[in-house]
Parts: sequence; structure tokens; C-alpha cells
Amino acid sequence: MGRKRKGRAISGWLVVDKPAGVTSTAVVNKVRWALQAQKAGHAGTLDPAATGVLAVALGEATKTVPYITDALKAYRFRVRLGQSTTTDDAEGEVIETSDLRPTDAEIDAALAAFRGEIMQVPPQFSAVKVEGERAYDIARAGDEMDLAARPLWVEKLEIVVRPDADHVDLDMVCGKGGYVRSIARDLGASLGCLGHVAWLRREWSGPFDAEDGLSLEQIDALAHSPELDSHILPLEVGLADLPELPATPDGAARLRNGNPGMVLAAGVEYGTAAWASLDGKAIAVGRYKAGELHPSRVFNRD
Repeated sequence: MGRKRKGRAISGWLVVDKPAGVTSTAVVNKVRWALQAQKAGHAGTLDPAATGVLAVALGEATKTVPYITDALKAYRFRVRLGQSTTTDDAEGEVIETSDLRPTDAEIDAALAAFRGEIMQVPPQFSAVKVEGERAYDIARAGDEMDLAARPLWVEKLEIVVRPDADHVDLDMVCGKGGYVRSIARDLGASLGCLGHVAWLRREWSGPFDAEDGLSLEQIDALAHSPELDSHILPLEVGLADLPELPATPDGAARLRNGNPGMVLAAGVEYGTAAWASLDGKAIAVGRYKAGELHPSRVFNRD
């Protein structure tokens, strides 16, 4: 017999506006404690120094995390020109400097190479695995790695403001797996002046917005209260980018058992990722094929 989890079996999303100086894991642990939740996870790590939206999935909502991870995300960040660091952000040690300062027009022209489908090498201090080890553990030991470049879709990258000669603030919207620190590093390199991230804020991630997020102080103040529960968003919010396909009663019964079930799907193409619902509640998520949803994840809502 399986060991029963401690805590409340609650499902949904709590949006947090993460402050600088704490890890994403620490935020998840705080939310789990405050809600006394059995299970929690987050949709996309933020570096400890970064701020902004961190969507915490609770219970069955953890099954929708991959769809938020795959969604577009928006960042605002400041690049410090003239310096490179060990970590490609302000947390690291300055290892090289330059007196060159590009003009606004030169920066704007250089940004064009970082839009669309690009290849990006992760920072040395990143969670990428190298022969079973995290890159940041290898980097902390003083070793350098040849990390493979990875594809990244950058939908938007533009100048917001140039506060002074040493800094430029940028807005970026990108897909899964993007490293803002790599953008700052590579932009500085392309301009010949070096660069690193001075600060970084994730403004939105898929359907979740930082402006709607609770602070850790608010979570502390509302811990173990019905008022905190009122901030939990439905599980279905995490599926907002996928088409909803109403299930027939028989189809819903089959889907709940993990089998393909009949759904109503006007205009949905074969093989499309979608979710099946009954009375507006998500039953399963999977692929639509010839009148049925073939589930990859089933939601246990009892």
C-alpha cells in the first residue's frame, strides 16, 4: 500500500512575484508550507538574483507544468556594458573590462541578430547537465566546459531605455530554454564592448503575469488562511494555450481510465495537443486523433 502524502490535496496555481535573493525552490517550499499542500512545483526556474513571475503549480496542476514551460515568456533586463563576469550577471566576478561604449543605433542594429530562431550557448553557471553533473557545480570547482549551443526562438528583443553610457534596458519575449544572461554576454561580445546582466525581471510567463503575483510577505501574512486559498487559480489556467475539447459522457469515463475518449472538436487538426473537459473541468490532456483525445496525462479531481 502506498504511503499517504501529508497535507491538503489541493490543485491549482498560485502566482508569486519572486523577490531577488531567494531561489525558485525556496519559493515553492514557502507556498507549500503556507497552503499545507501535498504537492507543489514551479513552471520555469528564475535565478536567485532575478525577480518576477513564478507560477507555482499545486497538486494535479503539476501535470500541466510542461505546457507553461513551453509557452512564451517576457523579460525586462538591464545590460551592464563594458564588463564580463564569471556568471554573466552581477553576481559573478568581473573578469574583463572594455572602455568601448556603443551608440544606441549600434546596439539597435546588433539586436537584429538575436531575433527569430537563434542558437544560444548556456552560461557556464547554469543547470545544464554535463555528463550527469550540473554545469554550475563544475564551474564552481573552477573548471570550464564547452557547452553545446541550443536553439531558441526570440519573438521580440528591443531597447526600452538607455539610462547612461554603461547600461541599456531591453525587453525580450522568447520561447522555452532561453538564458537572458547569454543574450547579454553575446550582445556585449558582438558589440566588442563586453556585457552582463545587471538585473532581470520576468514580467509574464504564458498566462501568468507578475502584476497578479503575491509577494512572499503577503504569503506569510495569509498563511494557513482561507484568504490565501482564494488566490489559487484553477488548474485549467495552465492549459490556456491549448484548445479545450468537450468530452462526451462516455468519452469522459474512458479518459478518466487513461483510454482514448470521444470529444467534440470542430476544426481541430489531427495530432493537435489539446485538453478534454466535462462541465468546464479538465479531465485529461493529450493529442487529438480522429474524434478522440489520446491522453498523456489524466487529472484526478476526486
